[in-house]
Amino acid sequence: MAKHSVAISKKKWPLMLLAFLSVSTVTVLFIRNNSDSCNTKIFEAEKSQIHSGGGGYGGNVVSGVSPLDFMKSKVVLMVSHELSLSGGPLLLMELAFLLRGVGSEVVWVTNQYPDERDQVIYSLESKMLDRGVQVMPAKGEKAVDTALKADLVILNTAVAGKWLDAVLKEKVTLVLPKVLWWIHEMRGHYFKVEYVKHLPFVAGAMIDSHTTAEYWKNRTRERLGIKMPETYVVHLGNSKELMEVAEDSVAKRVLREHVRESLGVRNDDLLFAIINSVSRGKGQDLFLRAFHESLQLIQEKKLQLPSLHAIVVGSDMNAQTKFEMELRKFVTEKKIQDRIHFVNKTLAVSPYLASIDVLVQNSQARGECFGRITIEAMAFRLPVLGTAAGGTVEIVVNGTTGLLHPANKVGVTPLAHNIVKLATHVEKRLTMGKKGYERVKERFLEHHMSQRIAVVLKEVLEKAKHS
Repeated sequence: MAKHSVAISKKKWPLMLLAFLSVSTVTVLFIRNNSDSCNTKIFEAEKSQIHSGGGGYGGNVVSGVSPLDFMKSKVVLMVSHELSLSGGPLLLMELAFLLRGVGSEVVWVTNQYPDERDQVIYSLESKMLDRGVQVMPAKGEKAVDTALKADLVILNTAVAGKWLDAVLKEKVTLVLPKVLWWIHEMRGHYFKVEYVKHLPFVAGAMIDSHTTAEYWKNRTRERLGIKMPETYVVHLGNSKELMEVAEDSVAKRVLREHVRESLGVRNDDLLFAIINSVSRGKGQDLFLRAFHESLQLIQEKKLQLPSLHAIVVGSDMNAQTKFEMELRKFVTEKKIQDRIHFVNKTLAVSPYLASIDVLVQNSQARGECFGRITIEAMAFRLPVLGTAAGGTVEIVVNGTTGLLHPANKVGVTPLAHNIVKLATHVEKRLTMGKKGYERVKERFLEHHMSQRIAVVLKEVLEKAKHS
């Protein structure tokens, strides 16, 4: 099995540190439909273009004023269902840092910890404390008092709804009018009354894509008989740190060399990557099947191409789950161990994005709620092969910034053909990467996120004030 870490020479340490510390990293598209019981709002990014000078990424660069400045001195309580390397907690942390940057008092509580706190939890809590975010226990009088005095309470994910009754008890009705509920889930098992019974009474819900917002509107009505609150569709944006690495050609070259050397992949080889926590819903199994099929197609057609490799970033080498063992067994059975590389899950996606040629976003069923890694890859001028489902279809322009294929087993062969297509047509691959980068610059940067999230927070604060 290939090495799972990247060696860093002392001379290159500062540059590498910048890239490795960039955290894996919202277009609010507002349409009011008066006949819609969900009352979803969408802020039209295309019609409200945001300009920045000097190539900067933060807020209003010309005036030096952040659109979130009105949050200065505001007390914000953030409730996360867990603290891990998964998308939900990391997104909430990013918002916490943006708010700390404008002088908000941010308090973080994690509703559920594992029996033993691991190095990941310790590292993430330390990162928050270093940035001035207060971390406190989720239960007890201090948490209740903070919720009561806070100007805004942000619940992160549907599961965090359990915290409301468990901690606030009879005081829950005093807090609901100032709650913004940030929802990322796309799976049916999250629609439980004990999770979301308070959803109709909060100030607003913030959801990562139109597809997910529509899904929640329909499922809550049909399955639970409840109505969504005012809902804001909020696409994610890339962090400044990630963009700095993505636009630094020297940093990318160094990272590419180091990662490929550690994997045993040559510079001219074509490297396809899937970067998600390893689970059946993320589709690593179907990707490996498609990759194997693409190798067969290349052999059958006798195509003269560089050697193709695939990297699966998001393993948990300690857990050794049944699903991951299935992946490794498939690789062994097909005798493609020299082509497939497994890497542990990590906060630092920049080194891998710098080292690959194509990203595969292969989430199954309803797809990704949004899929942050997609816009991160596009920032690195990478074409994306994605499932035609969920938030991916709101990011990837099929045929322009990447190629889409059906979800589930029927998508294996189309994905295999798309792999061969991009492996064969160098110019198409490079052009798609360039178009993807331009799309990121137009709508998926941090200053876009700051502008649009500000609209949501202003409305929620106004509602809380008059409740």
